[in-house]
Amino acid sequence: MSRLPAWLSRLLRRAAGLSGLERALVSVAAVVAALVLGGFVVLGSGYIASCREPTLFLFGTSFCFDPVEVYAAMYQGAFGTQLNQALTLQRMTLLVFTGLAFAIPYRAGLFNIGAQGQFVLAALGTTVTLLWLGPLVSGGGLLATAVLVPAGLVAGALAGGLYGLLPGVLKARYGTNEVISTLLLNFIATAVAIVLVKRFFNDPGIQGTVSRSIPEAAVLRPWLFPTGARFSVAVLAATLALVVGFWWLLNRTTLGYDIRVLGRQRAAAVFGGVDAARTTVLSMTIAGAVAGLGGALYVMMVVGRWQTGIPALGFDGIAVSVLAGNNPLALVPSGVLFGALQSGGLAINFQLGIPRDLVEVLRGLVILLVATPELFRIAGRYLRRRGRLRPAGGEAG
Repeated sequence: MSRLPAWLSRLLRRAAGLSGLERALVSVAAVVAALVLGGFVVLGSGYIASCREPTLFLFGTSFCFDPVEVYAAMYQGAFGTQLNQALTLQRMTLLVFTGLAFAIPYRAGLFNIGAQGQFVLAALGTTVTLLWLGPLVSGGGLLATAVLVPAGLVAGALAGGLYGLLPGVLKARYGTNEVISTLLLNFIATAVAIVLVKRFFNDPGIQGTVSRSIPEAAVLRPWLFPTGARFSVAVLAATLALVVGFWWLLNRTTLGYDIRVLGRQRAAAVFGGVDAARTTVLSMTIAGAVAGLGGALYVMMVVGRWQTGIPALGFDGIAVSVLAGNNPLALVPSGVLFGALQSGGLAINFQLGIPRDLVEVLRGLVILLVATPELFRIAGRYLRRRGRLRPAGGEAG
């Protein structure tokens, strides 16, 4: 590897050595910087755009968009009402699942880019299972819910787990690059799901690729939120428990030890007795199962059926995980930030009429500035493990 510039070596070495508190402070500073910079972007866009009634006048110049108004609308859109809070928490929970699907293999030194495909196929598996089981559970009510909800979750976890198992086996058996295989499997999953729904499960009463609705007994209700919130507090509680469970798995179990050691020093782990192939397959399968649970919840809590246009939660989960430093516990605040950006972005688009492109720029700016320090830390640790960064005073070799 070519020699790194001295300034870049110092930067990567400093980033790799950040403590947990320092990383948290850097993230907060990055959020503030992103909001300030985003304000200037809004101001510049408002100066260029044409409008009937400008909303801001500064130094004799009129602007169509007021950054303070934009951020106020974004906050209201994310947390202002119970419905908005429910939407933010809904996105947060789903992003935590797809974030875990990236974080777990990453700790084993693997990059699972396929959470989106695992999510999509699991959503279909859950839908098909519930459509099949629904008529068998007569009468509905509590008994039907007790049967259908676990069945839907298990079906989603199985479908996602099996789809995660495939790149895991390819990696362990043939050394296939998991980045390429999981990325390509995303496209295959979407194509297969569309064909299956069109040919076997399409709702004849609706135009487009849409399955029939799952039984009412399998829909997860919003207990503490208004009707139509499409978010279940029970799911939030289960998600938090799952996050703690995976933190415990990674830090307090033998499998977690194998995963962490394999990710840090693969050769040393194998020399020490870690079964690299088994750990690789297991971590990818677990990741697929977790993404699959997210897909199951998407069907049972959000849309009530399989339909095209599933949001890119699998890809967003990668950014959520990177921001969280691939720590399961940190996925929760990271997911809240991304969930708020998504729900708040919708609000400023609807309420203020700001173009969606500008909304996406604001979201991208926040993600970029917040995630960049973590990316430097990951790169620094990667290079340090491979001896490319000397401990102090030296430069990359």
